[in-house]
Amino acid sequence: MSERFFFIDYSRCIGCQACLQACAECDTHRGTSMIHLETIQRRDSVQTAPQVCMHCEDPICARVCPADAIKKTPDGVVQSSLKPRCIGCSNCVVSCPFGVPKYMAEIDQMMKCDMCYDRTSVGKGPMCATVCPSGALKYTTMEEIQRTRRGIPISAWKFGNEEVTTKVHVMVPREVERVNIDLVQIAPTPAPLPEDSYDVALMLEEV
Repeated sequence: MSERFFFIDYSRCIGCQACLQACAECDTHRGTSMIHLETIQRRDSVQTAPQVCMHCEDPICARVCPADAIKKTPDGVVQSSLKPRCIGCSNCVVSCPFGVPKYMAEIDQMMKCDMCYDRTSVGKGPMCATVCPSGALKYTTMEEIQRTRRGIPISAWKFGNEEVTTKVHVMVPREVERVNIDLVQIAPTPAPLPEDSYDVALMLEEV
């Protein structure tokens, strides 16, 4: 059987939040959802975008961990921090270009999506991809995704001068080879809050 991969197709997300509920039911998450459902330009759109750990080939979260608490499995899945080693410094939280790891003060530990490793390591799909009704999250073979989708899967990113390759693929238009993300210079003084103080995308636009 061909190897299966995790694919995200943001254009298919309908914001139903089934992924959030299913993620919380994963045995390794202790009842807490590790997937983020982001809103895009909430003032003007209902578009949402699910975000899971991208499981970087060379995970910067592990590189900056002073306690060596973040490990990657031989098959490329980056795990949550090891409880006995995590010192709660949050270096991993601020260094992740995808904004995935979260420090959970109640357990004094960094937790994040581990691609439902208890399931995927035995051939089952991650909980979120299993319940996604629109196919925005899909766990399948490369052949299947190429046969059924108009876009192409990519796993190459560039953040400023930093090139990142991920285990998780994102569906993009066929003319795209890599996602380039320019760094934004943050203003030295805080900008005034927009009318909707919860619209993060709008806040960043106005910085």
